[in-house]
Amino acid sequence: MSTTAELLKGAAELFPDEVVTSAHVRHFDLPYGAGKFALITLDNGFDHTKPTTFGPQSLANLNAAIDQVEKEAADGGIVGVGVTGKPFVFAVGADLKGVELLKRHEDALAIGKGGHEVFKRLASLAVPTFAYYNGAAMGGGVEVGLHCTYRTVSKAVPAFSLPEVFLGLVPGWGGCALLPNLIGAENAVKVIIENSLNQNKQLKGQQVFDLGIADAIFEGADFLEQSLLWTASVLKGDLKVERPVIDRGAAWDQAVAQGRFIADGKVHGAAPAAYRALDIIAAAKDGDLQAGFDAEDQALADLIMGGELRAGLYAFNLVQKRGKRPAGAPDKNLARPVTKVGVVGAGLMASQLALLFLRRLEVPVVLTDIDQERIDKGVGYVHAEIDKLLGKGRINQDKANRLKALVTGVLDKAEGFADADFVIEAVFEELGVKQQVFAEVEAVAPAHAILATNTSSLSVSEMAAKLKHPERVVGFHFFNPVAILPLLEIVRGERTDDASLATAFAVAKKLKKTAVLVKDAPAFVVNRILTRFMGEIQNVIDEGTPVEVAEKAVEPLGLPMSPLVLLELVGPAIGLHVSETLNRAFPDRFTVSPNLKAVVEAGKRGFYVYDSGKPELDPEVAALLKQGDTVLTEEQVRARVLDAVAQEIGLMLDEGVVAEAQDIDLCLITGAGWPFHLGGITPYLDREGVAERVNGKRFLKPGVASVPQ
Repeated sequence: MSTTAELLKGAAELFPDEVVTSAHVRHFDLPYGAGKFALITLDNGFDHTKPTTFGPQSLANLNAAIDQVEKEAADGGIVGVGVTGKPFVFAVGADLKGVELLKRHEDALAIGKGGHEVFKRLASLAVPTFAYYNGAAMGGGVEVGLHCTYRTVSKAVPAFSLPEVFLGLVPGWGGCALLPNLIGAENAVKVIIENSLNQNKQLKGQQVFDLGIADAIFEGADFLEQSLLWTASVLKGDLKVERPVIDRGAAWDQAVAQGRFIADGKVHGAAPAAYRALDIIAAAKDGDLQAGFDAEDQALADLIMGGELRAGLYAFNLVQKRGKRPAGAPDKNLARPVTKVGVVGAGLMASQLALLFLRRLEVPVVLTDIDQERIDKGVGYVHAEIDKLLGKGRINQDKANRLKALVTGVLDKAEGFADADFVIEAVFEELGVKQQVFAEVEAVAPAHAILATNTSSLSVSEMAAKLKHPERVVGFHFFNPVAILPLLEIVRGERTDDASLATAFAVAKKLKKTAVLVKDAPAFVVNRILTRFMGEIQNVIDEGTPVEVAEKAVEPLGLPMSPLVLLELVGPAIGLHVSETLNRAFPDRFTVSPNLKAVVEAGKRGFYVYDSGKPELDPEVAALLKQGDTVLTEEQVRARVLDAVAQEIGLMLDEGVVAEAQDIDLCLITGAGWPFHLGGITPYLDREGVAERVNGKRFLKPGVASVPQ
């Protein structure tokens, strides 16, 4: 049987580049004469921009600190032990860079056991232990505190979560076993399953306290001082911590069942992590913690050696790293300053863009349109949204007044854009209209101004073709809803110059968007893939497969919504328009569905009605559908759809639409909400053998988004 120290030493050898967290022990006398106290501070020596994590060497350091305080507690030298973090950060869990390196099940098992063995010691000390959640706490950071006797939390904590299921893991250092035994199964399922699958939703300090995870909450300014006063009162017996009795009856089973329902709704059985976590929570009902910890070790090791976690980590790294350093972006020093923004159009999309530029750049924003009524409506929308922010306490009255004063609307482009540095159009999706708009803007805007288009599928080069200075036209394609979806496809036209492109990337960064450089090819990235995907679904329906079979066929992908619900969100008319654009460009692969055309011509907003609260095929749409007699099974539909997507991505990479397959995945994750557990799409196509079947090769090298060989 290996000792904890040996386990961790072996693991540390597999991970030589760990950012090591130290565990400093200091001693002091508690207030009210409560006695001598030992405080362990977790700190990796960097500021808050590099949060504290637990790799093997970091766990070994905490283990050594516990050796010291264990002896002091046994000797009667201290009355309690506390654990806290560096400024703004408690600890954000396991160092995932190390997890990616693991190649063997037994090494993965050692990571689980190592964390448990160290953290468990906090519960078995001869004195009470206290976790002081002073800042961001995630994963193992939350779990180390769960092993303590008591917990306090700062009101200033911005992010607190067990995000493992989101990445394709389970909380594997005590979370699945301890949390339901502390706050009940219903609340534990909310934190471990629901929040994770809801785009990794974070808790704030007050919610941590309200859920019962922390026993006390204090202001951020003097959090540690107040926590120590509270600790002294608890240790002296002046203050008794009351916790509610946990319902271990039917409520526990109902909570687990609800968790399975949530997981089915989000991942449709396609990713195992949520179900493994729920199994452990279900078994934790009898309060046997050691059995729970053993089950966590096993689940952690199995999942670490599985494809979903590797795809999840790959996706996480894409968003955190590649998304912040876009491939192919020109030297940022070429970017020109943007001190005023013009928006052509004042409809909903244009108004959303105006609001975004206003909030992020805080520079004057001017809208124009064809009549004053539209302009007033656009400016009114922006003002109303600012009032909402004020009402929610997100901004103060001064800021609201300042922002409102910065947004204006004028009929005359010459008046509005004469001193604008960046003008974006969001008018009707027709090439002639956009060419005319740019000709009018070029005549009145300064020579250095960037002319950006929010087109979703038209050629940026053609839009710029008739201008005197086509080099300053750039595609700047946002996704709806603009405030929520992070992706921004930045399109380089044939004659776009580096300075204009650099300025576009600099603006994207200020807008806090994930920018991906895209070649000027029909429908760019997301719309091209989605249109091929949706087109194949539409084809099988047209050929005779029932709508519900076609929809259900792609459920195992765990997409945020079904294809026809997505079509409803986009709008059937826009879907038809993009399919027509792509059909003109690639008639052999992109079809225009006569049934979709009929739905649009009938003025229907989608295929479904929601009279019963859930989507059902609209009888009027059903009457419009003209279908053949070829009926496919779900498996056949899925194979056809995936083959089509794999073929299209292969062609896009051959055409150089983006630099690498990684950019395709980054676009689908941030622009279409495709799941982290798939890694976007290419790791899934590799894992399922689709890429090799269709293209004769994988999209990614073995070991990228998969277990290294």
